[in-house]
Amino acid sequence: MKLFQISFTTLVALFVGALPTQDLAAQESSPEKSIVRVNATLQDYSFLRPWEKGAPTPRRGLGAVLENNRVLVTSEMCVNSTYLELEHPSSGAQVPARIVGIDYEANLAVLEPTKEDSGVFEGLEPLTIDDSVVAGDSLEVWQIEDNGDGVTTDVEVLRVNVGRYFIPGSIFMLYQVKGSLQARVNSFTLPVVKDGKLVGMLLAYSSNEQTASVLPAPIIQSFLADLEDDNYEGFPNLGIGFSQTLDETLREFAGISEQDGGIFVRNIATGSSADNAGMEEGDIILSIDGKPIDARGNYDHPKYGKLSFSHLVRGGAKAGDKVSMDIIRDGEPKTLEVELIRKTAEDHLIDPYMFDRGPKYLIFGGLIFQELTLPYLESWGEDWPTRAPFKLVHANANPEPFEEEGREKLVFLSNVLKTPSTLGYEGVNSVVVDSVNGKSIKNIKDLADALGAPPEDGIHVIEFPDYPKVIYVDDRASKFVNQQLIQYGIGQLERLE
Repeated sequence: MKLFQISFTTLVALFVGALPTQDLAAQESSPEKSIVRVNATLQDYSFLRPWEKGAPTPRRGLGAVLENNRVLVTSEMCVNSTYLELEHPSSGAQVPARIVGIDYEANLAVLEPTKEDSGVFEGLEPLTIDDSVVAGDSLEVWQIEDNGDGVTTDVEVLRVNVGRYFIPGSIFMLYQVKGSLQARVNSFTLPVVKDGKLVGMLLAYSSNEQTASVLPAPIIQSFLADLEDDNYEGFPNLGIGFSQTLDETLREFAGISEQDGGIFVRNIATGSSADNAGMEEGDIILSIDGKPIDARGNYDHPKYGKLSFSHLVRGGAKAGDKVSMDIIRDGEPKTLEVELIRKTAEDHLIDPYMFDRGPKYLIFGGLIFQELTLPYLESWGEDWPTRAPFKLVHANANPEPFEEEGREKLVFLSNVLKTPSTLGYEGVNSVVVDSVNGKSIKNIKDLADALGAPPEDGIHVIEFPDYPKVIYVDDRASKFVNQQLIQYGIGQLERLE
């Protein structure tokens, strides 16, 4: 009998060669090989005192290493950042970083080092992205200990749905997962992995329920694909408010008693995709690109099951795409071709968010004017809808009348400093400005232009739609006060850009 000797090395090679590629990748991948620490210094703007900024605050998180020494993080990690830094998970090598692309609505950002040969990426391998996740899959959340060791936590995907990301009203697809996570120093942003491939970024975790929301791979892929041509357009939005049609009375009123499903268009944002396509309030949307929308606003996704119709716009399409919508209007069927666009924060009458730029304002003789933004209202605390000035809260909820007047932004007198030129007006605040010296005010630049051209008598006339209706301000005295305000610590009297 002839004996064969097989070396241990050969045996291992044969065994490894027999492993499926996916299993091999899973064995070779680990947190310390494909993620870096991200250190940020953030400094928020003040909206109640718009000439000031808050104290710098540190933030630490983790980023997923991509091809070409780029790093994927959430945009929340970088918001209002004054300094960003990448750090090797084990060696501690550091390098300043810059933002290559960022989308606050999708809560994603890509960073890259400002110089090469820093040692930050030495020995690290980029992650590929996998969009195959479905409910029931097991995933790993990756973290790094202080000593550089990798930590993995198993979580299970409970379901795929849509929900809020970082920005109020910003709705995208989510993986809902369950598992017990431990907080660590760099746990602000955490990559989520399946079989050694990146499938998402952790957004939020509830320690009580041991559930978490994960920003999923399909959204990441769309974001990265949009960045490739250096002309980032972002995710489109339809621009409607809608109501479910579960109530039989509403269905009868809308003339869809004989129809299955459909959602009721409650309002339409000016200049939005829906507005440009001719959609009207009271329309019933029955389907989008042939996909029926049920009475709850969901459609059947072939992979994930029931999903909100919003994913057909903010996930299943990109800016510039056209979608076909079957609607009912006044009881009659109709088809609309809708070209999807992205309406940015700056395109709104009242900015829904404002990052990496300060609030626009102008101080004149102690009168503090601003353009109204949602962050200004939110400065009044979590219960701002009841604490912030009522008329400004109402304007935020009902911008249409102001848009119909042709306003681009809503300029208001936010507060009055007690100075010689504002005597008697100290109690005036939170009132929208209609005109200055007879000129309609559509934005803060209009206000600056009007105050920069005083009438012959040197008295500015500032009018409001509500009390006090009109105030009179001396130009010469106000400009003298402006110089004093600069001397007393208000270093910048205006921000118009």
